[in-house]
Amino acid sequence: MGQSDLITQLGFSLIALLLPVLWIYRFRRLSGQGPATYPIIGCFISFYRNRRRLLTWYTELLSRSQTQTIVVDRLGATRTVVTANPENVEYILKTNFNNFPKGKPFTDILGDFLGRGIFNVDGAQWHAQRKMASHEFTVAALRGYANGILKEEVEERLLPVMEKMVGRVVDLQELLRRLAFDLVCRETLGFDPCLLDPDSDPLPVSDFGRAFDAVSMICAMRGAAAVPAVWKVKRALGVGSERELKRMLRKIHDPVNELIRVKKKLLSDETGDSLGGKDLVSRLISAGHNDDEAIRDAAISFVMAGRDTTSAAMTWLFWLLSRNPDVESRILAEVSATFDSNSTHGDLFDKLKEMRVLKACLCETMRLYPPVAWDSKHALADDTLPDGTAVGRGDRVTYFPYGMGRMEALWGEDWAEFKPDRWLVGPGAKDPLNRVSPYKYPVFQAGPRVCLGKEMAFVQMKYVVGSILRRFELSGVGEGEKVFVPMLTAHMAGGLNVLIQRRQVEKE
Repeated sequence: MGQSDLITQLGFSLIALLLPVLWIYRFRRLSGQGPATYPIIGCFISFYRNRRRLLTWYTELLSRSQTQTIVVDRLGATRTVVTANPENVEYILKTNFNNFPKGKPFTDILGDFLGRGIFNVDGAQWHAQRKMASHEFTVAALRGYANGILKEEVEERLLPVMEKMVGRVVDLQELLRRLAFDLVCRETLGFDPCLLDPDSDPLPVSDFGRAFDAVSMICAMRGAAAVPAVWKVKRALGVGSERELKRMLRKIHDPVNELIRVKKKLLSDETGDSLGGKDLVSRLISAGHNDDEAIRDAAISFVMAGRDTTSAAMTWLFWLLSRNPDVESRILAEVSATFDSNSTHGDLFDKLKEMRVLKACLCETMRLYPPVAWDSKHALADDTLPDGTAVGRGDRVTYFPYGMGRMEALWGEDWAEFKPDRWLVGPGAKDPLNRVSPYKYPVFQAGPRVCLGKEMAFVQMKYVVGSILRRFELSGVGEGEKVFVPMLTAHMAGGLNVLIQRRQVEKE
């Protein structure tokens, strides 16, 4: 046998050996277990083709999977298990919580930005910050927030700004983001960016806020990179987007470091009590925390968490209401009844708690458009999820609120409809809202890491939405489809342009 014949025979033998393997991997895709996956490269081809529509692609794959779980295993990236199965979510976030920390791959992505902040640490560091942060969200704290900073920002800034813009087309998403940033900076840093200044036209520009936008985008690009090694090399070399990240981080870290230094000095003086200790940074210093970097990381983490989440949810709600005027009428009726000028019982916080229809609308909005589209953990040890999916040590395990809100298996055939009534129970019930499992609806996470700011978020959103709807009509909102952009926190691509008009109150 000649050399060429031998090579040919070896080639055919190799193909014969590979064909069954290729068939098995191909069959895995056809049987609804995930994307087309092949030896060595995994599902890299499918992932690359769908890299600009990952939310939709994952949702399609999960809806076809018998277990609502898929495995994304591709060249150059960590093996990832993506699930929309509530039993799996409960197992990850609660039952076997200790085996699914954030993990180093996740903390590397946000490490430059959030450092040792609560959203980027595990173990003892997380427990300590969690305990500290819990004091910020007591009923007394929420009541003070509603009757203080929140009411002031809405009544003295947001509404006057919108009043000046009557008859003009404006980006409502941008107004809501400015409001949220002012609120979270005042509550966390004791610093007022004053991005909603009724006396300023155009509205002010903040380098601090722009730096947050830039850093958030670059960190999100890290997480979505087809080959994570690329951004790590750019970071090591200090080039491209990684060079820009360092520059923008200085615009965040430097002013926060200076603010901490000034507050420490003031609090050490006899006049320190004049600060009142109302913001998070002042309270941390007063409580004896001396590590400036730790205080900075904690503060930046809270600013990051609060600046875009509520504004995103409210933006999508206003868009949905434009397409469902009957729902808007129900909210208006509830708002009028709650804030009747003749009513004197209860303070603002108590009144906001009564608003069940608006809360149902917000819950339904976040089912379809969650502020955080997905969240990932990393397995410390080999494990098996309740649906039988094997998880290896170091695997990324992602639960997927965006996809879960679109599963017919979870929400029925009408999952695509905006139906706030799915959250409401009959009159006279002890709890006015349906108790949906947080593992079916993990918009605020669940288990030990459930969002501490959940109730504060609802207080803020109820008051802002109710206040706007009472005074203004927003037209042009529903024109055209809108694109959901996930990033670190989601937003509406291109903003939400609306024509602001005063609401005409019918006289009796």
